[in-house]
Amino acid sequence: MKARVTVTLKTGILDPQGKAIEGALKSLGVDGVASVRQGKVFDIELAGTDKAQAEAALKAAADKLLANTVIENYRVELLG
Repeated sequence: MKARVTVTLKTGILDPQGKAIEGALKSLGVDGVASVRQGKVFDIELAGTDKAQAEAALKAAADKLLANTVIENYRVELLG
């Protein structure tokens, strides 16, 4: 089973890397960029077929390791 965990900064948390990317895009002439927020994506392959168990394991992994839940949110998606 494949899954994706997407980690992003919470609203209101400053994102200096996102600001730097935003500035770089504008300097490259990319029009219409209002703002950029950066994050992390983890593509994970799991053994087994129990979706509820997989989702619980991934949430535990995100809470303990993949995300700093003080300043970051995460989303778990089971891809199949």
